[in-house]
Amino acid sequence: MPELPEVETTVRGLARFLDGARITRVQLNRPNLRRPFPPDLVQVMTGATVTHLSRRAKYGLLHLDRGSAMIFHLGMSGRWRIDPEEPDKHDHLVLETANHQFALCDPRRFGSVDLIGEPDLDQWPQFAALGPEPLGSGLSAEHLKAALKEKTQSIKLCLLDQRIVAGLGNIYVCEALWRAGIHPTKAGGKVTKPQLAKLVPAIKDVLETSIQDGGSSLRDYAQPDGELGYFATRFDVYGRTGEPCRREDNGTIRRIAQGGRSTWYCTKCQK
Repeated sequence: MPELPEVETTVRGLARFLDGARITRVQLNRPNLRRPFPPDLVQVMTGATVTHLSRRAKYGLLHLDRGSAMIFHLGMSGRWRIDPEEPDKHDHLVLETANHQFALCDPRRFGSVDLIGEPDLDQWPQFAALGPEPLGSGLSAEHLKAALKEKTQSIKLCLLDQRIVAGLGNIYVCEALWRAGIHPTKAGGKVTKPQLAKLVPAIKDVLETSIQDGGSSLRDYAQPDGELGYFATRFDVYGRTGEPCRREDNGTIRRIAQGGRSTWYCTKCQK
């Protein structure tokens, strides 16, 4: 699944071509993805100008001059293709401007597209329940300390809870916990203040590094221009079962299951 860095990379890639552009044509090639397309999507977006693009958690937003925003989620396998050489049978939504074409390609159709009025964005149910953005000032050791108070659930699963931090996914939680030296099974309420002080910059650093690298490009993901990100070459624990820890502490990377997902960690340096 495309995670926060992949969505941020996608938004930045689209912004290069869509910022300030007028949408001349909107084409729906099927009635739905995970849920139906908004019934007024074509009418509202045709002729509208994109004022800017933004991201909230794992959602991308195209803000329109008509007081609405088109919100997209890439689901498990979605991606935007800019000026594709040939149409793809999984191009379910196509936007055109005077100079470019943008196709939302989603083979597994777990993504979504919504159209929400700008004044209602913060109250939109999918946004209203979200915690602070991990790259913003709202994520701090103080916030995590309060949010994790008396939590018996593991810190790994706590960080995947979008109500505590918005947009964190499995890859980057595993990587951040390794960088902070925190064992993934430790109860959230037992993580110490010094550990949280290391965890917050570790989260921000791993996300920012991945964004600079263009994301991880696992499975079907690619940037809008078709280029593949290469952060996967930097993984310290994710997917490295049985390999030695990069800290040269004689630790070995181990895989366990938590909440139905795989977790990787070092047997020596994460405590």
